[in-house]
Amino acid sequence: MKRVALVLGVLVLLAGAVLVTRLQPGVALAVGAGYAARVTCSLVFHSGMDPEWVMRRYVSYDLGPAHSLVKVSVDREAGTVDAVAAGLARARAIHRAGIGCTLLADADEATLRRFRDPPHALPLDAALPWPRGEAAVATPPPPAMAAALDEAFREPNAGADPPRQTMAVLVAHRGRLVAERYADGIGPETPLLSWSAAKSVIAALVGVAFREGRMNLRAPAPVPEWRGPGDPRGAITTDQLLRMSSALRFDETYGAVNDVSRMLFTRADAGAFAADFPLVGPPDSVWSYSSGTSNILARIVRDAFGGDLEAMVAWSRRAFFDPIGMRSAVFETDASGSFVGSSLFFATGRDWARFGQLHLQDGVWEGRRILPEGWSRYVSTPTPKASYGDYGAGWWLNAGDPDDPARRSWPSLPREVYSARGKSGQYVVVIPSAELVVVRLGLTQGPDEDLDGVEPLVRAVLDVLAPGI
Repeated sequence: MKRVALVLGVLVLLAGAVLVTRLQPGVALAVGAGYAARVTCSLVFHSGMDPEWVMRRYVSYDLGPAHSLVKVSVDREAGTVDAVAAGLARARAIHRAGIGCTLLADADEATLRRFRDPPHALPLDAALPWPRGEAAVATPPPPAMAAALDEAFREPNAGADPPRQTMAVLVAHRGRLVAERYADGIGPETPLLSWSAAKSVIAALVGVAFREGRMNLRAPAPVPEWRGPGDPRGAITTDQLLRMSSALRFDETYGAVNDVSRMLFTRADAGAFAADFPLVGPPDSVWSYSSGTSNILARIVRDAFGGDLEAMVAWSRRAFFDPIGMRSAVFETDASGSFVGSSLFFATGRDWARFGQLHLQDGVWEGRRILPEGWSRYVSTPTPKASYGDYGAGWWLNAGDPDDPARRSWPSLPREVYSARGKSGQYVVVIPSAELVVVRLGLTQGPDEDLDGVEPLVRAVLDVLAPGI
């Protein structure tokens, strides 16, 4: 499985380069400052985390040994986070009610501050059970499931590095929330970061836009840069962007100066940055994981509203988040006014579980169709060129190699499993035959892909609730 992770340790190489970059800071310094400012802003203003803890226990790991070169300051009253890398590169992220944190890049802060948060729906009833309300789980989980939750929160390295740092685990079975647990300082009301699980959310918004006739999955994607005569990129469809089979060149190997880091942490318009890349072959000829294509999709959604950010935010709530009770949902934007569809979405654990439950129900919520009919089957159908049948349309799959189904990401779990996944161990796992959704959210660090422990967690939950699957 290709893990969505950012490893900015390359910044350490800049320690010796600072002397020759005093007049023009390098790209890596700009990325480091942008990353520190944006991520600290998001976790402080959204998740209510302590800035010092965020830098020490999270941001410093991604910056690597060069984290000492980056200094961060938070102004809660002004809603700003400033970062300086090696005294040379500077970045500012600002917090705005309703859309969270935005990296200024080259944008004017006063202009961005003009955004007015559209009205919110009323909070859910605290006395009603999930998913209609916010009441706590009434019955303690059985001992075997309680043991699985204990294990999910256990630090396997006994306090040493790297940390697992599980933030939340929730289990929904047959439409009921049957278990939930949170880390100290985190609770049912705490919105948590998606990283690349946001790709599944932007896919859902594309689905809503498609159902409403705002987008056409099979038609060439409406990208202005591709409309020139003879531009082969003009043949790329929205479906191919969702499936990451567009064949656009985009460097998703993580580091300080690669495409994804520059896009997220130095650019005002992530979608425009990604749209400028050339093809490496005909569309559908290759599969390549790309955060860039998710941000092109987000820009297409923005353009469907004429670039009116307030109208787009109001639509996303009215047409998607509010009807299913995701009242905590916040999609952060870039400075151009596009949702950062690749990486920066926030919701509480309960709302992430609602998101999974909606897909388990094929996009229908309390009798109202939210997503197009058959959407869950569409997003969970393997993309032909994806290795081991592990990617659909905005969702990771467990289908396995067509010639050898045993070769799959999670061998102990059923092939039908599909999941939203993101860096640091964000998971929304859907198992249709078990009528089961498992959410695991964290700030996990380290190169070990198994450190977050999600596969044994889901297997243990299955053994309790659906032992025959």
